[in-house]
Amino acid sequence: MLRDAPAQRADSGRPALLQAVIDAMRIPDLRYRILFTLGMLVVFRFFAHVPVPGVDRAALGAAFDANPLLGFLDLFSGGALRNMSIAALGVYPYITASIIIQVLTPIVPSLKALSQEGDYGRQKINQFTHYLTVPLAFMQGYGQINLLGGALGTSQGAVITGFGFGGDTTLNTITILAAMTAGTMLLVWMGDLITEKGIGNGISLIIFAGIVTSFPSIFGQLWLLRDQLFQVLLLVSIGLLIIYLIVFFNEAQRRIPVQYGRSVFRGGRMYRQAGSTYIPLRVNSAGMIPLIFAFSLLILPPTLASFFLNPGSNSIGAQIADFFANSLGPTSVFYWTAVFFLVVLFTFFYTLVVFNQQNLAENLQKNGGFVPGIRPGVPTRDYLMRVIIRITWGGALFLGFIAIIPYLAGLVSGLDAATSIISSTSLLILVGVALDTMRQLEAQLLMRNYEGFIR
Repeated sequence: MLRDAPAQRADSGRPALLQAVIDAMRIPDLRYRILFTLGMLVVFRFFAHVPVPGVDRAALGAAFDANPLLGFLDLFSGGALRNMSIAALGVYPYITASIIIQVLTPIVPSLKALSQEGDYGRQKINQFTHYLTVPLAFMQGYGQINLLGGALGTSQGAVITGFGFGGDTTLNTITILAAMTAGTMLLVWMGDLITEKGIGNGISLIIFAGIVTSFPSIFGQLWLLRDQLFQVLLLVSIGLLIIYLIVFFNEAQRRIPVQYGRSVFRGGRMYRQAGSTYIPLRVNSAGMIPLIFAFSLLILPPTLASFFLNPGSNSIGAQIADFFANSLGPTSVFYWTAVFFLVVLFTFFYTLVVFNQQNLAENLQKNGGFVPGIRPGVPTRDYLMRVIIRITWGGALFLGFIAIIPYLAGLVSGLDAATSIISSTSLLILVGVALDTMRQLEAQLLMRNYEGFIR
């Protein structure tokens, strides 16, 4: 029955992707994985609408109107920050913890040793990541509520009544932060369940679901701008071009040929066998991480400066605070220039960190593999390093271009660039997660002798 599926598909006349979904739903265990994933995402959306106590809805809406950068943080919470729900932090603390652990792994000897111990080492590192997520979520929750209050130009506690350490509000503050931290850990647990029992990477799919739910509001904004039809069509065309470029660069890779020589015992004798394969080095192996790094770093100075603004003062401190608050805003040319260079810098940094953790040259040598024309060991490592640096230039410049597209689109279309600050980042996440989920579904179908749908 399974082996007749390709013939059935050829005669059905349906698109390959649609037929692949129908084939997947016919398989009991694969159908369970798909429905389980969809069910967990629905549960996540319910949690995104459960607010923490004491939220002032009017003040919360005014804070988002006053500070467009809050939209970037709202991206990783799946819209929960705009509702100030228990899931307002999203999975961002977990992503931050993962980045910290990845950066520390090649530096800390004990973590480096764990990373080389196979599944056990990966489980321990993942456990450390979960432990680190808890204090990061607690601190980020406190910082985000202060950021919301700072966006209004008022003291902390303007968005949530009874918030602050000191007096009778301390217990209420701890309760609110504990609820937000628990919401983050709940989402991380749900993401782990999706990864284990569903289809795709659970953490990425939670972010994906949050972005998709913002589409109706985006379409509503475009509808309100229908009197500027040419600018809207130009903006949509730029979006389609971005999607094409993201797919092109995400799939682009340099294939390094590798040959293996091995000995096989057969009939009491030893025979030498050779095989060949390749190492796929991706042009954009860093994904969306450099954009997260860059935007997170640039969010910090204006956030801190907002607490020291004093329009009626001419002191040096007030002038410095005014400079950071205004020069590092999404309407500043300096801001977008800094974004471009930081994204390029972090792309190289993250790519080289991950590349060094993989120990490709050492693993090749252990398994009897070698690159034709290159001696094993250190020469192979140096060769692969030169190749990865060359191709990373293309990925770094591409990500830098993607990061500043909202500003360029604002200049070309005449629409406000600040309102589309997360557009390119959202598209990068959407396309990347969609491609990864499609590959996993493709692999599950091919395991069951169904014809794939990715050409």
